[in-house]
Amino acid sequence: MTPAPLSLAHARALLLSPLGPVARAGDAASRPRVSFEFFPPRTDEAEATLWRAITRLAPLQPDFVSVTYGAGGSTRERTHRTVQRILAETALAPAAHLTCVEASRDEVDAVIDAYRAAGVRHIVALRGDPPGAAGIGGRYEPRPDGYANATELTAAVARRGDFEISVGCYPEGHPESPSLDHDIEVLKAKVDAGATRAISQFFFDLDAFLRFRDRVRAAGVEIPLVPGVMPVTNFAALRRMSAACGAAVPSWLAAHFDGLDEDPETRRLVAASVAAEMCARLQEEGFPDVHFYTLNRPDLVYAICRVLGVREIAAEPTS
Repeated sequence: MTPAPLSLAHARALLLSPLGPVARAGDAASRPRVSFEFFPPRTDEAEATLWRAITRLAPLQPDFVSVTYGAGGSTRERTHRTVQRILAETALAPAAHLTCVEASRDEVDAVIDAYRAAGVRHIVALRGDPPGAAGIGGRYEPRPDGYANATELTAAVARRGDFEISVGCYPEGHPESPSLDHDIEVLKAKVDAGATRAISQFFFDLDAFLRFRDRVRAAGVEIPLVPGVMPVTNFAALRRMSAACGAAVPSWLAAHFDGLDEDPETRRLVAASVAAEMCARLQEEGFPDVHFYTLNRPDLVYAICRVLGVREIAAEPTS
């Protein structure tokens, strides 16, 4: 469903409001729909951390929670176990990531079938990052017996079950893409293959994301476009990730974190402020959904959700 554009009256009311977008978000009658991404644990300690994160965020009743694959499908079995545990032990709706890197078509099809048999009804279909040193943004070589790209993978998921299928989109361009127009053509192909939702790469340049939205809609893509938001407290790590995936780091964001290398508490406050402001503005631009890349660190995401008006929904009393 395409978000409705702002009416002239609504735009004028926003301009004249004495409140900023964050304050208006907290006062809004409707709460945004949120979803959370987690990554599967590699150790027993990491598993405990993951389940603390899930337990912390579950009462916010997210639309879904997604569980990632590692580069090259390196966490495939752990992803599957984590999804199964979410199904067994929580009321959350899991969305299982699936990639086609370093796997044959038969292997991928078997994973799809296993997810369907386990009760999973939502798959995030991504080509995936090359394994090893190549990593994010590295050169990708599809296996001769594998699915070549995310479009082929999306079609396979659609053929093998009645799934919701989320796919990725890249508001500032995929690092391997020759142009943004090419990215939009790829997104259209994924929609034709069966995609029902597009979740964006994280970004900090809101205007670039809104321009991308306009170009996607002008190209005739009408599936929900969900902004991906990553609250960041480690700015050095952010620079590395952004350089690899093609997300711009605006100068104003660098200025906010300047001089805070040894001050993690202030970094967390800055990160919450930046993310809450972005999410509030996205709400006012007509986006009812936000997808949070949690990095398995729930407290910051929980605080941002509270600012946006997302509350724990109390259980109804039993008679």
